[in-house]
Amino acid sequence: MKIYLDGKLVENEDAKISVFDHGFLYGDGIFEGIRAYNGRIFRLKEHLDRLLASAKAINLTIPMQQKDIEKAVIKTLLANKLSDAYIRLIITRGRGDLGLDPRNCTKPPTVVVIADNISMYSEELYENGMEVVTVSTRRIRQDSLSPNVKSLNYLNNILAKMEAVRSGVMEAIMLNSEGYVVECTGDNIFLIKNEILYTPSGAEGALVGITRDAIMELAKNKLKIQVKEGRLSTYDVYTADECFLTGTAAEVIPVIAADSRQIADGKPGKITLKLIKEFKNLTRLTGTPIK
Repeated sequence: MKIYLDGKLVENEDAKISVFDHGFLYGDGIFEGIRAYNGRIFRLKEHLDRLLASAKAINLTIPMQQKDIEKAVIKTLLANKLSDAYIRLIITRGRGDLGLDPRNCTKPPTVVVIADNISMYSEELYENGMEVVTVSTRRIRQDSLSPNVKSLNYLNNILAKMEAVRSGVMEAIMLNSEGYVVECTGDNIFLIKNEILYTPSGAEGALVGITRDAIMELAKNKLKIQVKEGRLSTYDVYTADECFLTGTAAEVIPVIAADSRQIADGKPGKITLKLIKEFKNLTRLTGTPIK
């Protein structure tokens, strides 16, 4: 496997950073998870726009123009001969010292691109649906750290994931400080009730995901159903007609039970299945060519 590291393609065993890198020491950096399908990178511009927004939010100066980051992603895919892949783009504050002060990171930020295959969940879960649980780990308040900053510090999500695993399931619903549904550990959450699509809003602390946006567009434009963003409770999850999760790594996966409560008939819903089909079509036919 070839890894892009600070302008060079290196073998994965040679892809090394300093132990004084602030990304390693403090999670001081940002990332994007991106997908390539059928020789095209899905919504690359949107991912890079969000990357630059995250950088600005944490006052991180990226030593590359957006077009050069795009070239680095494509170069990594070509070097690994991948037309279908998961891409992890990482930028850290760079090498500093053991102190917190980012002014001591005198070296340029570290830029890494990894391209590989990934399977978030088993094929059985995509076909039959998955169960989720609500966990006690609350999502970080957005007035402390915006959920739209894709930072390297994912401890909040990891602790919630650990709770889910201890409960015997793969994914967890996270609540905000007020007790309302925000998102899952790595995915956005959607509900369908009376043929209306609902999802928590950014104001509630949810990440404005790129797969999330694509699903909302497909629902409006292809299925002609109403989409509402707003405040949702666990009661809304339990009593929904359908439920599913979205994310770059997870794509679109049905949820059939939450906190031991079966959702509707306990099978993936008809609107969910239609959206999965439309999303697959969208990813195969659109995107930035790998060339």
